[in-house]
Amino acid sequence: MFRALIVTAIYLAARAFAIELIVDTTSGNASSPLLYGIAFEDINHAGDGGIHGQLLQNNGLRPSNDRLAAWSPVGPVDLYASTDHPLSPAIKRSLEVAVPPGTKGQAGFKNTGYQGIPVNADTYLNRWYVKGVYRGPVTVTVYGPSGRAYGSRTMTMNVNSTDYVFFETTFVAAQSFEPIHEWKLTFDAILVAGRSLHFALVELFPVTYHNRDNGLRNDIATYVEHLSPSFLRFPGGNNMQGSYVGSRWKWNETIGPVALRPGRQGAWGYPNTESLGLMEYMQWCIDAHMEPILAVWAGLSLDGNVVPGEAAMPFIEDILNELEFLLGDTSTPYGALRAEYGRNEPYDLRYIEIGNEDNLSGGCRSYASRFKSIYSYVHALYPSLTLIASTDQTNCLPEMFPATAYVDAHRYLTPDQFVGLFDEFDHIPRYPDFGVIVGEYASMKDDAGYVKQWQDMKGSCGEAVYMIGLERNSDVVKMASYAPLLEHFGMTQWSVSTPIMTSSLSTVDLGPLLTFLFPPTAESDRFQLHSRLHHRQHVILGANHVLPKQRHNHPTCVILRRFRPCVLGGILKTPFRDEHRLLRQARQLR
Repeated sequence: MFRALIVTAIYLAARAFAIELIVDTTSGNASSPLLYGIAFEDINHAGDGGIHGQLLQNNGLRPSNDRLAAWSPVGPVDLYASTDHPLSPAIKRSLEVAVPPGTKGQAGFKNTGYQGIPVNADTYLNRWYVKGVYRGPVTVTVYGPSGRAYGSRTMTMNVNSTDYVFFETTFVAAQSFEPIHEWKLTFDAILVAGRSLHFALVELFPVTYHNRDNGLRNDIATYVEHLSPSFLRFPGGNNMQGSYVGSRWKWNETIGPVALRPGRQGAWGYPNTESLGLMEYMQWCIDAHMEPILAVWAGLSLDGNVVPGEAAMPFIEDILNELEFLLGDTSTPYGALRAEYGRNEPYDLRYIEIGNEDNLSGGCRSYASRFKSIYSYVHALYPSLTLIASTDQTNCLPEMFPATAYVDAHRYLTPDQFVGLFDEFDHIPRYPDFGVIVGEYASMKDDAGYVKQWQDMKGSCGEAVYMIGLERNSDVVKMASYAPLLEHFGMTQWSVSTPIMTSSLSTVDLGPLLTFLFPPTAESDRFQLHSRLHHRQHVILGANHVLPKQRHNHPTCVILRRFRPCVLGGILKTPFRDEHRLLRQARQLR
């Protein structure tokens, strides 16, 4: 009876003091549909040896510190990086295999790949050019440190020509769990004894993403696709700028047959083959449903050299030629060239970034005039394109900044600095067509200022606080991308990066496991998890959680139910012995 009286009293009090709550759904900021994407450049072997599908290192013998890097002989033969028999004006060296007189048995050469070759249950495509005199069997093999062959094919190679002859074959490999693998090509040495064979542009591909020729590694590209990025900003980054003017990324040297691409010394200390070129980037955007954000060279290289004024006109013309190649119809010279290389229709391109970090390397003083010059030429021919300044530093920008242009803010900060910038964009002026992209950001230092090798909880939560600020202001913050994307473990120039990959094992889908441990909060949530195992017995986890009607797909973060809205570490690293230990550690996190 007493309990009933209390319940009645509470009910009557609630009736007496009822509050009517009215929610206005017509105001507030409009969220950008492109908010979270990815920034890509060939750093940390993210391109060559990373997402690009070709698995043999130094396969074109392009300029490098060691011309025979990754190559070594099989059997009693001598290898040379020969300039006597170039394949093309771009591929100027061949791999000469000199067989001493009287040599018998199997001989040839092998390649280590990029710290190994991933060997999965897959069909591999092998192709090469060869010049010389030989008629007999040739065998291509991928094998582990135990000597076991996981995939092999023997075929007849008939060569008797002063010109290069092209060969292609496929083989099916079995899944391997050995840590490091190599590839080799062998032939019957007695048939070449006392002479040489010249091999050029040897390529090895697994089945590629969407089965594209010269395509991407399917496991890594699928992983990236599962992050649901809305845009791809490419090709850089410092690697687009180049260490000096002559080493900048040149779009016209990244198109057409790979045999016509000379490659270059990249800005991150290793040669770039440019096999992942302009058309491959655009095809990646199409296949993964990403908006392309193309960065073009704006006259500043990393050594501080600036090309201003009239001297910049050839480079501006180069930008216009690139845009005609992408956007022109087939009646234009460069549109016709695009069709010759396999695509008749113009690409869908709406965003161009003029330069990269032109506030640095001594470029600030001249950037306003360089930006205005490039903007005027591009905008006159392509008025529908949105042009982006490569910095948000106002003293580097024109005083009369175009009303329809964007600015790019890069933020590499400590966790506390990210938290302090939570409201960075709260009071930025709102103009109808103005926007900001945060083209690169990461907590790469701890609060003491030391550069981190790995991401940690504090850094990721600092980023998450900053990201909430971006989302609150996504009417003006149009795009944001963690940088850099992808790192080949052990071939790293910049930390922190994510996800991390190796050449040992393929991507493993652990989505059901993490969904069990950290169930989504709504039926419409999607939770995806992928892991990469490498031979040092670590498991590296990355995931994305897409909330109803709003993307929260930061490429480096795991959003876990218990800690929302905090984004946990871009990568979680934990010793991996067995599934039970992984379960125990994950439950402790929960």
